Amino acid sequence: MSASDADGLVARLDIDADGRSSQLDIDGLVARLDIPGLVDVHTHFMPQNVLDKVWAYFDAVGPLTGVEWPITYREEEERRLALLRGFGVVAFTAMLYPHKPGMAAWLNSWAADFAARNPDCLHTATLFPEPGVDAYVHQALDAGAQVFKVHLQVGDFDPNVPELDGSWGALEDSGTPVVVHCGSGPSPGKFTGPGPMRRLLARHPRLRVIVAHMGMPEYGDFLDLAQRYEGVHLDTTMAFTDFSERLAPFPGAERARLVDLGDRILLGSDFPNIPYPYVHQLHALERLGLGDDWLRRVLYENGAALFHVKP
Repeated sequence: MSASDADGLVARLDIDADGRSSQLDIDGLVARLDIPGLVDVHTHFMPQNVLDKVWAYFDAVGPLTGVEWPITYREEEERRLALLRGFGVVAFTAMLYPHKPGMAAWLNSWAADFAARNPDCLHTATLFPEPGVDAYVHQALDAGAQVFKVHLQVGDFDPNVPELDGSWGALEDSGTPVVVHCGSGPSPGKFTGPGPMRRLLARHPRLRVIVAHMGMPEYGDFLDLAQRYEGVHLDTTMAFTDFSERLAPFPGAERARLVDLGDRILLGSDFPNIPYPYVHQLHALERLGLGDDWLRRVLYENGAALFHVKP
């Protein structure tokens, strides 16, 4: 396929909020790349009362950060599942996270039930520095948790606190990936940025970390960590999109490293909490111009290998 044909395909990848394809749906991209579908490692499913609070936060992001954040897929749960599957996603996550003690074990119980009801969802769990954290982390791992989510900005904690030493050790020993929101976007927290993660990885160098949002806006620092530690991956969530490029543009000088680390970059979207159609994330990745082999790995192969997803 010529470059002009590829550009035309990207231009026609336009799916509206109802999941309908206007000209050529995502199936066209999947077919061209000869992959079974998409593996999206950063999607959010959580108890509705918790999700309502998350949505309320994004509704207030304008006053908080000066940026409006309309949620494109503000739908009930079954509708969101149908939309995601309609986009060609064959494996996804239920990213959830506590903001205070006493939430994580309850969220883990909900997520275990959600994964049991939806086999295409990777069994997701979370943690918080509190008494009993080691016990419920081990319980989640014993129950088959495939991925953990940690949000240092919302949780407002240092990942290096002593209360978490045992949990990080268990995750390191089990090889369970942990998606960590550790970059300082969309607004910095006390424990965001590369410093806390550098210290954590120095103590747990075999930990499988997936840096959410490519580490936005500290892209280069987190690419450094990926080059230093073979267990560090990055997800594409919101990176390279028009929305994020206005706020925290990815440095052009770092683009070559996206190729060098092409086997450790994973598709993430932040569905449903995105201010644009789902397909725009794919559009943004394709227009990087890094080739079909790179795109094939990012959209399916890397995630499928990491999480043992079968076609």
